[in-house]
Amino acid sequence: MSLAGLAPDVPLHLATIFGTDQGGLRLSGAFLAEGKRLRQPCFLVAAGNDLRRYERALGSLDGIEVVHFEGGTTGAAIAHWEDRFAEAVANGATLIRVVGEMASERTMFGNEEEMLRYEEAFEVMCRRYPVAVLCQYDARQFDGVALLRALKAHPDLFGLRLGSFLL
Repeated sequence: MSLAGLAPDVPLHLATIFGTDQGGLRLSGAFLAEGKRLRQPCFLVAAGNDLRRYERALGSLDGIEVVHFEGGTTGAAIAHWEDRFAEAVANGATLIRVVGEMASERTMFGNEEEMLRYEEAFEVMCRRYPVAVLCQYDARQFDGVALLRALKAHPDLFGLRLGSFLL
């Protein structure tokens, strides 16, 4: 797997921070398209305009499972991923791809604090699976404190060229 011109190790849990719709698709669109082409399990957590942006960019979401956490809690979301990841590994997956549009996820959790707690818990849980995860933060929709917490919840960024993930 190549990402932003790098060949990072898996498991991988990264945050991208973008300021335009085009920037928001620069890495994640190619990341999902490659996963579809290689028939790897791909998940997209998005809703509304975020979801439509991916539909337009990829032409089709065939081969990508769209995930929603309506009224979700951290515990329920982590349990969902544990089930999905375990199933994919049991079916022979050696790489599982996930893109989470965090502005969409914030609405699925009901509030930003719950979403950020989920991010912190996800960071611990995902280490047991062969996952590559891009958590997409639209800088137009999050304040500085939320973005700082997001960076702290994605320590994999600090071993890579951080600038490659600021879009």
